[in-house]
Formats: sequence, structure tokens, C-alpha cells
Amino acid sequence: MTEYLNQLNAAQREAVETTEGPVLVLAGAGTGKTRVLTTRFAHILLSGRAYPNQILAVTFTNKASKEMSERIASLIQQPVEGLWLGSFHKICAKMLRINAHLVGLTSNFTILDTDDQLRLLKQIIPAYPIDTKTTPPQLILGIIQSWKDKGYSFGNLSASEKANPEKAIIQEIYRAYQTRLQQLNACDFGDLMLHVFNIFNQYPDVLQKYQRYFKYILVDEYQDTNIIQYLWLRMLAQRSGETSNICCVGDDDQSIYSWRGAEIENILRFEKDFPEAKVIRLEENYRSTQNILGAASELIDNNSQRLGKTLQAANKNLQNDKVQVSSLWDSDEESRLICDQIIGLQKEGHHFGDMAILMRTGSQTRPFEERMITLGLPYKIIGGLRFYERAEIRDAIAYMRIVAQPNDNLALERIINVPRRGVGKVALQKIHETSRELDVPLLQAIDYLLINNLLKGKIYTELTQLMNLLDQTRKKVEAEGHISAIDYLLNACGYIDMWKQDKSPEAAGRLENIKELFQATAEFPTLVEFLEHISLIMDNDDLSGDDKINLMTLHAAKGLEFNIVFLPGWEEGLFPSQRTMDESGNNGLEEERRLAYVGITRAKQRLFISHAANRQIYGQWQSSVPSRFIEELSDTYTKKISHIKQSQNRSSRKNDFFDSYSSPKFSKQPAQGASLSQPQRTYTPPKNKNIPVGSRVFHQKFGHGTVLNTENNKLEVDFDKSDIKHVIDSFVTLES
Repeated sequence: MTEYLNQLNAAQREAVETTEGPVLVLAGAGTGKTRVLTTRFAHILLSGRAYPNQILAVTFTNKASKEMSERIASLIQQPVEGLWLGSFHKICAKMLRINAHLVGLTSNFTILDTDDQLRLLKQIIPAYPIDTKTTPPQLILGIIQSWKDKGYSFGNLSASEKANPEKAIIQEIYRAYQTRLQQLNACDFGDLMLHVFNIFNQYPDVLQKYQRYFKYILVDEYQDTNIIQYLWLRMLAQRSGETSNICCVGDDDQSIYSWRGAEIENILRFEKDFPEAKVIRLEENYRSTQNILGAASELIDNNSQRLGKTLQAANKNLQNDKVQVSSLWDSDEESRLICDQIIGLQKEGHHFGDMAILMRTGSQTRPFEERMITLGLPYKIIGGLRFYERAEIRDAIAYMRIVAQPNDNLALERIINVPRRGVGKVALQKIHETSRELDVPLLQAIDYLLINNLLKGKIYTELTQLMNLLDQTRKKVEAEGHISAIDYLLNACGYIDMWKQDKSPEAAGRLENIKELFQATAEFPTLVEFLEHISLIMDNDDLSGDDKINLMTLHAAKGLEFNIVFLPGWEEGLFPSQRTMDESGNNGLEEERRLAYVGITRAKQRLFISHAANRQIYGQWQSSVPSRFIEELSDTYTKKISHIKQSQNRSSRKNDFFDSYSSPKFSKQPAQGASLSQPQRTYTPPKNKNIPVGSRVFHQKFGHGTVLNTENNKLEVDFDKSDIKHVIDSFVTLES
């Protein structure tokens, strides 16, 4: 019956068999964390210490709980039913349905998704004096959810939150939002935990019932818990006068989600919360070579916010190549070198699917994607879309397309109301009907509607401005080049400002992607050539099969492992991220270092780190400084190679095309409607052809006709095979 224990090393077995009292298992990367957690659960059952429903096991995802359940069933060799095993939200939903009446709900309450939450907020907001342009519903919802993650109901916000004048109205909206949820017999995901937390606070008998009910508590990924998760667990575990049998498994060195509300302090103060706690360190790594682990340990030792452990390779006989750190002249050389190394490794017998390129930001995928497409290397993006498939990139390209080709209806349809210009279904239908009636592209249909004053109010003003912007942009393409022109357009139309005002976690990354798109644009002498290049990239068939190189961000890589890992872009400002350090100071730097540690420990056999001396930003080559993380890696575990001498002779990286333009104004973005030369509010029609009355003209749809009257660009024409029509002179050709 104890054969399952013989499969464990000494530290793992201690973590499994120490069933009584609080236990903190510091499980380093690749040390068998999941095995320990599932075996501990099975051991408690098989040793008769508890029934299945007397164990509370909390994971972070439903996928993890399903995997854990399957492993437990395999260990005890029988189906497991009645388990309190699942994510925080799943467990709390189960508790809340039992006790819903205590918070004014019934047990069949509805759980709203994000779209439903936003829809509900938009119904409430109009009753309050708040400008949704500067404080959009997404921002309000984000603030409310952050309050819930901290355990704040609308009636018990912290003193600092109450004193914040910018959030005073949002507090009232929060109150109305919760009232409306209760009327709907509904709650959002934040409520699942908040309601249960409040029930435990207000009804001690309910809390004591669950405290008696659960003899053992197991928690996975404890370093990723937020405040309310921590408080909820502590309430369940801290039983008056009794020893708590709580076991938390986690790795303080892999706490990388503070931007999602995770608090590394939760795991760091475990011994303070439970003074009699036993700390067990899992340091025997079954994944990586000793050189990879040595580099990871050297790096993370520079952090002060950690409990400390040192990983050692379990298999000393693994091929133990040193970590290769490459210095390159520029980012083009970096993508070229890595792709060449991938080809070489594949020829040695390694599969593409065993390799991964892990980057600090999603925008870094572009040069690798383009290089791989050029070389015919199969790849896939994990946890996201390919670069040119991302919504913000498609939007920006659509703006470029409508500048280069005014007849591009698909591009115009995509951007006509992005950012919002009040062009709803009715207005768009009118534009389409005019387009069909006149047999002209949508942009010319808008032209016609504006000249004839057939659009009114805000739509007239907004579309007038858009048409003027497009005209001015085309002139700027000719006068200043396409980089400056497109930058002007995206800023002046409010698109960049739209993402700056967006307070979602993804917004900053979207702006980074747009910046990266500008870099790609700068590599082509004309806008038309760039768009042709994009068409070829987008049309490239995704190579079949599963053997593909993995591209992803470092955050998306957590929990994964690969035989061969490439870590590009290790430069100051990029990694560690300057934005993170500016926002969070030393705490931000330490989290960036933990992110680097996560990246290093994804590698099993070979690890390649690289940095470039120059990176191109909007057509300008800027010098880069190697990341401080590289300086923290000694020659004991790394081999540092400079490729710069071979590259310096090739180019000084100066180009007349780039000299005429410094950089887009992402740091100094004009407000919506502003521009380098302010567009007029009144519509300026195209230059008229001065077609005299009596002239014979030809229209593609209506055929031949005679001009009866003229007014600026408008013509009244008696068509031979149709009625008298009013058309714009640019739609007809003058017959000789």
C-alpha cells in the first residue's frame, strides 16, 4: 500500500508524510510539485486520516484540478467522487450556492461573464456625472474588481480608497452595481469569493462548520494568491485552539503575476501566519542540466524577497552544455542567428516542437515570425495570435490600406468606427446603399453624402474630419514619407489615444505591438511595398503538422518546459522592463528577475540568451545596453560569445530614407482630433473638373448623359438611359 511513497525522493516523501500541522512546501522549478500534491492527497486517503469530502484542495485553474483528480484516482486505483477539489472560484461557487440566502440571493443565482458585467455597468453609469471618455466602463469595472480582489465591499472600502476624490463617484456606481446584481439574482466572478468571505465574517457559525468539515487543506501555486484568496484561506485554516492541517505548495521565485493582483508577501509570511509551520524545500530538479540550474540560481540570488533554495540536477549524467550568451550588433542579426541555430539543431535531430523562443513582450515575435516565414520554418504562437493577426495590427494596417487604396471597402468598414465616431448600423447601411446606387466605393459614397449634406450631426462632423485626415495623410505620404504620415493619422484620428485610455491589462501590450509595426513599416521604402509584403505574410499557409517552433511570452511559458530555449532581447529597458521598474521600483525589478528565472528554468537541455547592441525604433537605430541580468551570470555556467565584429563591417545602420524622420509621437500623442496641421471641420471636396453645362459625360453605372447644371463639384446630368441624376464630377469622365 505504500509503494507510491517509494517513487519519491527524500524531500518529496517528507512533504507527503508530514500530514499534521501547517506545512509550506517550497517547490522549485521541475522538482515534482504536482506529484507531491497529488501523492499527499492520496496518502491522506489511503492512510485513513480523512474521507475524500474532508479534504479541501484548491488549484488556480480548472485544468489543474482535473489533472490532479485524475492522478489521485490513478494512485488510489478507484474513482474519486465528492471531492472539494477545484479552483478558488469553483469552490466558492459551491459554498455560495449552499449559503446564498445569507447574502440576499437564491441558490440558482446566475454568474455573469465580463460582457454581461460591462452591459450592466453601461445601464447604470448614465445616472452619474462621469465622463466615459476619460473614465470608460472598462476602467470602472477594473477598479470594482480590484476592490473585490482586496476584500472590499462597497460599504467597507479602506480609508485611502474612500479619501480618493477620483474614485468617489465610482464608489457610488459600485453600490448601484451590487444592488442591481442582487435584483437580478446574479453575481460576477469577484462576488463568488467576496460573498463567501463576507459570510465567514458575519456568520461565525458558518465558518466554524467549514473549519470542522475540512480536516486537511491543500493549496497549489500559493505564490500567486491575491489578498482575498489569502484571507479566505487563512480564515478556514486558523481554527481557535487547534493545529491547522494546511499544506501550501508554491515557489516564491516564480511569483510573476503582481499585475493580476498576486501578492508575493502571502507566501513570504506563511511562517508568521502559522508559527508552528514546517518548511520543506524541494531542490532536486528533474528537468534541467546543472549549468542551466546554476545560471538560474546565480540570477535569483540577487533578489531579497525570497525564502531561499538552491536547485540541483537530479541526473548528473545529462549532456551539460554551458548556457550560451550571444552579443549581436542589432536585432536583425539576433533573429537571423536564432533561426540559423534552430535550423542547425534540427539537422542534428532535434524536433522543432522541442524548441521555444520566449520573449518579454508579445511585440517581439514579429521579426522572428517574418524570418521563419522567409525560411519556411513552421512555428506557432502560444497564448496569443500571430503578430499580423492581432486586432490592433489589423486596425492599423486597415488605416494604411485606405490611405494607399481609397477603393478598399473592407479596410474602410474595419476602421470607420474605430475609434468610435457614432457610425451605427443605420448610418453604415445608408453609406452602403449610396455606394450601390452610385456604383462607387464606400469612400466615394461618403464623399457624395457629405457634399449633399445627407449626413447630419455628429456623424457629419466625425466623417468630415476622417475624410480630411485621409486627404492630409496622402499628401504627407508624398511630402514626408509614409512613416511620418501614418503616425500622424493614427494619432490625429484618436486611435493611439483610444488605447492609452484603455485601462485593461492588454492595452499597454497593444501599444507596444503598434510601435513594433512602425518598425516593420520603416524597413520598406514605400507604403505600397510594405502592404504588399503584409499581404504575402498574411497569405502564407500555416504549415501542417504539430512539429512547430514555439513562440510565446515569458508569462505564457510558466508551467511549460522545452528541450531547447532561446531568450532574446535581454537589454536594459526591454528586459527588465523600464515601465515595470518605473511603476513598481525595486519590487518591479525583483519580479522582472523572477520572470527571467522562470524563462531560464523552462530549458531542459540547451539554453541560448541573446542581446543586441542596437535596436530599430521607428526607422532609427538606437543603442542598447545589455541587461543587468546578463552581468549577474558568471562564466561558471555560461559561455559568452560576441558576434558583433562580423557584423560591424556590413553597415553603419544609417539610411537617407530614415534621416528625414525622427520618430512617431507615441510619447507625445496629440489629443483626439489634433494633428500636425489641424484638419478643417468643414468638408473640403476634391478639386472640381470645371465641366461646363451642355457637356457630354460618361458614368460607369448610368452611361452617357448631358450636363444640365453645375454647382461646385455637383453635376445635374440627364442620362440617356436613365432619369436625371445628381452626381459628383469625379465620378464621370468628359467625352471628347
